[in-house]
Amino acid sequence: MYRIVLSTVALLSLVFSPALYGQQTAEKEATEKKVAEETREPDVVFVPTPQEVVEKMLELAKVTKKDLVYDLGCGDGRIVVTAAKKYGCKAVGYDINPVRVKESLENVKKNKVEKLVTIERKDIFKLDLSKANVITLYLLPSLNVKLIPQLEKLKPGSRIVSHDFAMAGVTPDKKVEVKSKEDERGHTVYFWTTPLKKEKKEEESREKAEAVTP
Repeated sequence: MYRIVLSTVALLSLVFSPALYGQQTAEKEATEKKVAEETREPDVVFVPTPQEVVEKMLELAKVTKKDLVYDLGCGDGRIVVTAAKKYGCKAVGYDINPVRVKESLENVKKNKVEKLVTIERKDIFKLDLSKANVITLYLLPSLNVKLIPQLEKLKPGSRIVSHDFAMAGVTPDKKVEVKSKEDERGHTVYFWTTPLKKEKKEEESREKAEAVTP
């Protein structure tokens, strides 16, 4: 009887060990992925957007109380805070830098908009943006382009505004110049609506590439 019990235990170990090993491996990979994301260096150096530019970005986007604003790379949170205070809308600021997240949270608390504004530490290139009506950006041109697949999933009529940098291959609906008293220089604000208006050259290149693909 004793031998039978031992044999049964040994058999069960053989059956469940691969599953257990697989679970442990998956958990380890998930942990390593999370650590890698949390320690990833920011894609850009934080440079605050002058308040006059913030105001113009939100004005161009025609933000209303019913909108949900996402600021990708929120810095000190000034855009989402302004959106909440001025328009009474909900807003979410995303940044991968823990220092910026801390500053944003302090700014939200200082301006007493905790009920409207959320700050999250996340990689903006892995976000689902589809719930937002308005997206605000102050990134590099190459990063704007990198976001296009995510931006194309926004609901029709969603608005996107970018401080200083365009989006190669996509025609803006408007481009406005703003002179800031804060830093005494000119700034450009780009405005797009969805669906994005792809430039003809890019569309033609894509169609040709698809035509020669076996």
